[in-house]
Amino acid sequence: MFDVIVIGGGPSGLMASASAGMHGAKVLLLDKGNKLGRKLAISGGGRCNVTNNKNLDELITFIPGNGRFLHSVFATFNNQDIIRFFEDLGIALKEEDNGRMFPVSNSAKDVVQALLQKVRSEQVQIRTDTAVKTVRYRDGKVIGVEAINGEYWKCKSVVIATGGKSVPHTGSTGDGYAWAEAAGHTITELFPTEVPITSNDPIIQSKVLQGLSLRDVSLSVRNPKGKAVISHRGDMIFTHFGLSGPIALRCSQFVIKQQNKTGNTNVIVQIDLFPDQSLQVLEQDLQKMRKNHPKRSIHNLLKGLIPERLIPVILQKTEIETNTLAATISNNQVTKIADICKQFTIQVSGTLPLEKAFVTGGGVHIKEVNPKTMGSKLMNGLYFCGEVLDIHGYTGGYNITAALCTGYVAGKHAAKR
Repeated sequence: MFDVIVIGGGPSGLMASASAGMHGAKVLLLDKGNKLGRKLAISGGGRCNVTNNKNLDELITFIPGNGRFLHSVFATFNNQDIIRFFEDLGIALKEEDNGRMFPVSNSAKDVVQALLQKVRSEQVQIRTDTAVKTVRYRDGKVIGVEAINGEYWKCKSVVIATGGKSVPHTGSTGDGYAWAEAAGHTITELFPTEVPITSNDPIIQSKVLQGLSLRDVSLSVRNPKGKAVISHRGDMIFTHFGLSGPIALRCSQFVIKQQNKTGNTNVIVQIDLFPDQSLQVLEQDLQKMRKNHPKRSIHNLLKGLIPERLIPVILQKTEIETNTLAATISNNQVTKIADICKQFTIQVSGTLPLEKAFVTGGGVHIKEVNPKTMGSKLMNGLYFCGEVLDIHGYTGGYNITAALCTGYVAGKHAAKR
């Protein structure tokens, strides 16, 4: 008989196990894989971005998928507590750009090992290579967990920490959704987030821009009326199938949301190559360059201002030959060049599938979960944490923060019960 059984050995499950042990519970941790913390070990490019150091209000804005649900969670355990937690385990952390916190050693394995040592130090029993068949319920409460191999364990509380359906080779294959549904929970529609965007636009299909990286630009997703639904600034890259890079990944979920909202497969995105300059200022700068260098070709005039591979594409859109002299360009054509630089439009068709995504959108409906305890409102003794919930953030330490914090709270209250 266990007080708490945690299913899933990812970041949230490991933290839930440690937390339940810290709060006096007899804990069993089950994982179907042969190794714990696999997703954690590959996070942050193998360096493990353990959290983000932004203030809590700002942190929540970077978790667009129901981040506000985490206010109560963060009142118990937040990003500063994560930093203290790992430093107490001997993992020194450093802050990099945009508040991202990494281990000084730059090794995700160090983070995983420290977390595993903490779990073991709390006398948690660990069973790997143990796939769960079902969570058993009776009379509105949890009574135990049954494995596929026929083993059965009685318990008072179960924490489902099985993750979503993204990065399935780490073991995240959506197993927990069925057990949640069996308890009466709603699973909101699953969709990929933090995933490259696909496009059938002729510019993409021609592959003329394939491999071109753009630095410090703005990418926005537009609604049918042309209004920006979301804009993100940073780096991106053109691929053979569409758009990738940090800002494309961040915009991806909004492409899907627009498709679902409008019923239209095609969505417009726009790139602003000069986010610090207004259209008027950019136009004035181009006019000055034209007057100062009248004998230069328009291609050479734009070289250095715009990535060279992009110049022929922009000139084609304005119907100007690349060898046209600057002096012969009309004011209207200059205006058109500036306009395209500020609103370089691409029609996109969706994203790569969920299994290619970094993060799963959708999951256990948060209205059916108590935000103070992470306990089910429908089944006594059932708790959720991590990506199995309908909570998703951008890359940059936000998802792992949500996972670790919900894991801590779920483990604590499962143990209290």
